[in-house]
Amino acid sequence: MDELKHEIKELIISSLELEDVKPEDIIDDQPIFGEGLGLDSIDALELGVALKKKFGVKLSAESEDSKKHFASVNALAEFIQASKA
Repeated sequence: MDELKHEIKELIISSLELEDVKPEDIIDDQPIFGEGLGLDSIDALELGVALKKKFGVKLSAESEDSKKHFASVNALAEFIQASKA
């Protein structure tokens, strides 16, 4: 699971071009949006596309579940792992 979380962090950084952020700067249970990394809805769309390409998971922008999955790196990792099972 730690390797998956690291991959997610790298994907967030590369897909959103966060030049001053390193994977170790992103805390696993920290919110990704709002007060956490400060990402917005456009970032969510770009990240959703990147997650679909890399992990084959599909997230719906309208779904309340998607908001839960995007809550943190931990939540994304759990969702991806569950989707692969």
